[in-house]
Amino acid sequence: MIKLYDGGAYVLNGTEIIPDTPDAPQRLKGKLGSVPSKEEARRQTIAYGILKSHNTSDSMEKLKIRFDKLTSHDITFVGIIQTARASGLTKFPMPYVLTNCHNSLCAVGGTINEDDHMFGLTCAKKYGGVYVPPHQAVIHQFAREMLAGGGKMILGSDSHTRYGALGTMAMGEGGPELVKQLLNQTYDIPMPGVVGVCLTGAPMKGVGPQDVALAIIKEVFANGYVNNKVMEFIGDGVSSLSADFRIGVDVMTTETTCLSSIWRTDETIREFYEIHGREGDYAELNPGPAAYYDGMIEVDLGSIKPMIAMPFHPSNAYTIEELNANLDDILADCEQRARVSLGDKVQFSLRDKVRNGRLYVDQGIIAGCAGGGFENICAAADILNGKSIGADEFTLSVYPASMPVYMELIKNGSAAMLMQTGAVMKTAFCGPCFGAGDTPSNNGFSIRHSTRNFPNREGSKLQNGQIASVALMDARSIAATAANKGYLTAATDVDVEFRNPKYVFDRQIYENRVFDSHGVADPDVEIHFGPNIKDWPAMSPLPENLVLKVVSEIHDPVTTTDELIPSGETSSYRSNPLGLAEFTLSRKDPEYVGRAKEIQKAQKAIEAGTCPLEAVPELKAVFDAIHTKFPEAGEGNVGVGSTIFAVKPGDGSAREQAASCQKVLGGWANIANSYATKRYRSNLINWGMLPFLIGEGELPFKNGDYLFVPNITDAVRTGAPEVPAYVVTPEGLTPFTLTLSEMTAEEREIILKGCLINYNKL
Repeated sequence: MIKLYDGGAYVLNGTEIIPDTPDAPQRLKGKLGSVPSKEEARRQTIAYGILKSHNTSDSMEKLKIRFDKLTSHDITFVGIIQTARASGLTKFPMPYVLTNCHNSLCAVGGTINEDDHMFGLTCAKKYGGVYVPPHQAVIHQFAREMLAGGGKMILGSDSHTRYGALGTMAMGEGGPELVKQLLNQTYDIPMPGVVGVCLTGAPMKGVGPQDVALAIIKEVFANGYVNNKVMEFIGDGVSSLSADFRIGVDVMTTETTCLSSIWRTDETIREFYEIHGREGDYAELNPGPAAYYDGMIEVDLGSIKPMIAMPFHPSNAYTIEELNANLDDILADCEQRARVSLGDKVQFSLRDKVRNGRLYVDQGIIAGCAGGGFENICAAADILNGKSIGADEFTLSVYPASMPVYMELIKNGSAAMLMQTGAVMKTAFCGPCFGAGDTPSNNGFSIRHSTRNFPNREGSKLQNGQIASVALMDARSIAATAANKGYLTAATDVDVEFRNPKYVFDRQIYENRVFDSHGVADPDVEIHFGPNIKDWPAMSPLPENLVLKVVSEIHDPVTTTDELIPSGETSSYRSNPLGLAEFTLSRKDPEYVGRAKEIQKAQKAIEAGTCPLEAVPELKAVFDAIHTKFPEAGEGNVGVGSTIFAVKPGDGSAREQAASCQKVLGGWANIANSYATKRYRSNLINWGMLPFLIGEGELPFKNGDYLFVPNITDAVRTGAPEVPAYVVTPEGLTPFTLTLSEMTAEEREIILKGCLINYNKL
């Protein structure tokens, strides 16, 4: 079904794979008459060409990228613009689209969500941007319809910023990376590896894009095969897929932890641009005659079966056939895995969902940037046509990804077909993806064609004793399950004729409602603020020496950004740094905020010119121990704060608040065995936090211990890979070593100055 190559591979004319084995030169010579070097062949990937055309440095090893366009939504753009304003922003230097698809309900927190929207509208006017009102489109659908272009690059402050199927290399990052673009700075990365994804054959009837995506994620997530690399989709199988199908696979590449994605393009993608009235934005993209890939994934599309990703990760995937055949064993395994993250805080069970030997689900959702596409919903309507979802617990909600999609579903009858079954049609909204809509009942089990199924991602609150869970599935199999009134069913097991209606895009909907400045700024516009929109607190430069208290210790194999800062219930506070910080680690370690604030009192005393030992009396013994070896450490050269340890933090969302909330609570560093994503590590750096690494194995410290890191400014300034540190105990100092992986000169300066805001102001 899916094959991963042990090493790299050459691909001839986009289809023929020659593994990078000892006989590769001979085979290449027989095919080409000569043997290209790997470096020559690497330059023949689609990804290399796009990165080269956007690189502003004189090196293709150390890239400095300027993007063509930016996009954000309403729980990220306020903080981004506030940061940029604090750094001197006067005009958006490139097209910047502000969509409003996360806080769209305006149902929590009084006026504050709509205040964020009005902030966005007035900023679009003042700085020359584009504003998409609530319920018009989810961020990524609008970008597909109106922003993407062949050979272009887009940066978005949402992790699922992926438009590779349309020939656009797009990346999701934390807000500070967009701030850099707004300030005419660059996105600095080493040249990433490029992994080929060679598609062959065609999907069987009833198999959808989510099935293909989950099958790939299952194979590559745990082993890190594509971590921080670009996935390049090639092969004859690409042409067997519609544009919507490719888009549905592409958006889920985020869950592999890859950096970005790009696909070869063809007449199907040309037609997509024509349908959307943007023929000039199409570009034909193909790898060169002999391209070299750093890894290769072969996918036989015809062998993919309907999939289900069980709680609590998209990689925890099985075929629905396999799940039904081994129901008790797989459900028991899922319950056991859940205990790693949930502990004994709640009783989580799945086996009680088995009725008469079949798995019963409480809810189905088809929504967002992954599920809310035109073809997904039309296919679901075909499967459900003339049927009923029943009058029992099971419910079905469908969220088209944009108003133009919704309009066409109304015109072709698909919306009516769904509503007649008892399904509910809703407007474009990302809520089901992050816990702000359709939260199931306690112990409820939901199947969703959305992007993620992390713990509490559906909106339940572990800290309140609640638990519900989500499995990811394709819209087609969700519809098949709905047709069987909640009993899990694969779409390949139902008899259906798909209409495959042609999509017609109605641009007038956007022309009537979307504000587009066409790049013209109006400096006289006053920005609309509200009581919840707060400036960032002042942040100190990195001190010469650091005293850190470990205030949380997490040993889960992976820690998601949802666990670092929750999604749904915090959305209304994303514009309020101090208010939002109160939720930090609330699902994972509810004591964290109190511990962090307690040690932060010492740093606040230092900044106020008073004695930190009076603010935190236990520090006296700590400094007494430090002075036995470092008597010079003291007033004027020491900072005090907190750190956390997590095995592998930062999987999932790009939200910068996973780092900034720690920072405003006095955090100076994270310590990890590795970082799950490049974007989380970037968030730490941009908020002036040290991304320390420590070798796997038994830790030299524990939660509650004090650490001393001497001469840290020198280590950062010189790019020292190893950093000496000490565990401080009443008995003295116990040495251990931390490491810092390579940082650019700009990243080191950001940390030294305390954060990106300081870097641009000071």
